[in-house]
Amino acid sequence: MTAITEGYSGGQTGILDKARIIAKPGFNRWLVPPAALAIHLCIGMAYGFSVFWLPLTTAIPGETPAACADMGLMTALFTTECNWRMADLGWMFTLFFLLLGSSAAIWGGWLEHVGPRKAGVVSALCWCGGIAIAALGVLTHQLWLMWLGAGFIGGIGLGLGYISPVSTLIKWFPDRRGMATGMAIMGFGGGAMVGSPLAQKLMEAFKTDTSPGVWETFLVMAAVYLVFMLSGAFGYRIPPAGWRPEGWTPPAKKAGAMITEHHVHLRDAHKTPQFWLIWIVLCMNVSAGIGILGAASPLLQEIFAGRLIGLPELSFADLNADQKLQIAGIAAGFTSLLSLFNIAGRFFWASMSDKLGRKNTYYVFFLLGILLYAAAPTFAHMGNQLMFVAAFCIILSMYGGGFATVPAYLADIFGTQFVGAIHGRLLTAWATAGILGPVVVNYIRQYQVDRGLTGADAYAATIYVLCGMLVIGLIANALVKPLDDKWFMKPEEVAALQAKTASADAILEHGSFGIDRGRFDLTTLLAWAAVGIPALWGAWYTLVKTAALF
Repeated sequence: MTAITEGYSGGQTGILDKARIIAKPGFNRWLVPPAALAIHLCIGMAYGFSVFWLPLTTAIPGETPAACADMGLMTALFTTECNWRMADLGWMFTLFFLLLGSSAAIWGGWLEHVGPRKAGVVSALCWCGGIAIAALGVLTHQLWLMWLGAGFIGGIGLGLGYISPVSTLIKWFPDRRGMATGMAIMGFGGGAMVGSPLAQKLMEAFKTDTSPGVWETFLVMAAVYLVFMLSGAFGYRIPPAGWRPEGWTPPAKKAGAMITEHHVHLRDAHKTPQFWLIWIVLCMNVSAGIGILGAASPLLQEIFAGRLIGLPELSFADLNADQKLQIAGIAAGFTSLLSLFNIAGRFFWASMSDKLGRKNTYYVFFLLGILLYAAAPTFAHMGNQLMFVAAFCIILSMYGGGFATVPAYLADIFGTQFVGAIHGRLLTAWATAGILGPVVVNYIRQYQVDRGLTGADAYAATIYVLCGMLVIGLIANALVKPLDDKWFMKPEEVAALQAKTASADAILEHGSFGIDRGRFDLTTLLAWAAVGIPALWGAWYTLVKTAALF
């Protein structure tokens, strides 16, 4: 016990060192999830950056020079005379999620070595510093600065911030792995729900006749996010080696059980077929969901058209400009509703996976997803808006649930020692899906439109292709089996790694070491209120807007 309370014996004393964040007796593990949420709610604004696109397309007031009409992408990067186009700005999303997956894969091992606090601080500096650089890009009208700042540097911050709490939460909640990771990753899905309306109100406050107020909004949000993210990073604690919740013992391992008590080294994880099968599972689940999420607004408008405003006889092509504007507002409400289900699904399905098991939870995702996707064209042809919207709300809940459940799935298969780094490498599946899903939806739809198909017929083939993706994911999930013993680290190798953050004697002990299993005292309630109040405000704001539209 003495060795544990004294912590690290390697001589490092820096405030960001992993040794400084080993929990001491009296610590409450329920302080860790709000620390993770403080970071995820901030970086989750990456989903909401589209709120800036339209204002930025009119950043330069007055008449647009004729030469701007034929402007290429390279010209757009450096021009100071032409307004940017939506397509130029949209590349930011590609940079966000490409850099998120890449940085998580590249620096996941470093994160495991230095601990979540240092990774969280670097994430805060990259994300908030990147937004500040983007503000300079808006002020000087240099798109390349926006790409470099928010896209590249900010994207690195996204990756480090996304994976920073994963292994920590899994170690703090061995009894509820899915719920723990679901709480944090739910924050990433909810970041836009809070950040988008905040950004809109800030732009309204800063807007002038010559400026849309974007660069000022960037600076304010960067400052606010920096405070929240640094608070979260300094709130991280890691359990001492051998810690277990008081009164909890690992369930007896059964033959063929999917939860291991051993650990796979980072250098070996990608050599196993299980890693690549789970990679396919995540990629297919995300590809199907993100393809629909990116096309949700036009999907609803083109399929239901006049039905959305009580004129079922009118197709989308028959609507006038005012009617199209009206249904666009309704479609925006549909998109917000999908986002809410995306967020709720992250917590609900991850928590359910603690009861169902991770593999069975993905079976539900794929089997139910196939049925709902296959039924969607029928609901569309029937003109049944309620069933159509309900189907896609459930589908998007499982899209979010897939993100939140996969860290626990990896911990079950590969152990917890390197789960954060392994999860980082697995996020390359997200980067792949971010390209694959939208490409499939957009190009197949365009092919169908070029053939003269409209409405539900233009999307039917796309939806059936997405069903096929889910079938591939279903097969991959079925093939996931427990690892062969040859992949697991030897006990002395695990002990040597853990000895870097605890004494060798402590590693041989197991217990709660005086650390709380969890109680909601005043400090814990204040920590949860700090992240819960903004999240509830964002949810209320979204529900009010959605209710008004429908």
